[in-house]
Amino acid sequence: MKSLLLGALAGLAATAPMSVAMKLMHERLPREEQYPLPPRAVTMELAAGVGLDEQMDEPAREAATWAAHFGYGAACGAAYGALAGSVNSRAGATRVPPVLAGASFGLAVWAGSYLGWLPAAGLLRPATEHPPRRVALMVAAHLVWGAAAGLALDALSSAAGREGKGE
Repeated sequence: MKSLLLGALAGLAATAPMSVAMKLMHERLPREEQYPLPPRAVTMELAAGVGLDEQMDEPAREAATWAAHFGYGAACGAAYGALAGSVNSRAGATRVPPVLAGASFGLAVWAGSYLGWLPAAGLLRPATEHPPRRVALMVAAHLVWGAAAGLALDALSSAAGREGKGE
């Protein structure tokens, strides 16, 4: 349970640098590729699916997008925390550096989301149908998220371990 909570906190924290990276890269895309980023597109698809999109003004759409984006980051972080905890607790296992482990998980989240469940659920076109620069933006953003989540989880786990030992 502790690994889920620490992972969720790490994922939540990692969503901030990811969001900054997404915004900065999005601004550098050609105008025709600056359509809404996936957190906004997915959130609005979900809102439309339950009939809320027409009732939302722009501040509500913005708030819903941020809540969904950070919530998904926390949920993915919880999964990462559980996975990283089980991998690192194996006797004799070589410890993978947190940045590398996290970035690898971030890439897996991107692939599972943008090539998997989001298109399957009809919430977003698959990554293969987006311009290459948009795909690169989202892959890079997920690498940022993963690296940050790896570092955050490592720091939180170390702090929790010290606290557990009475330091």
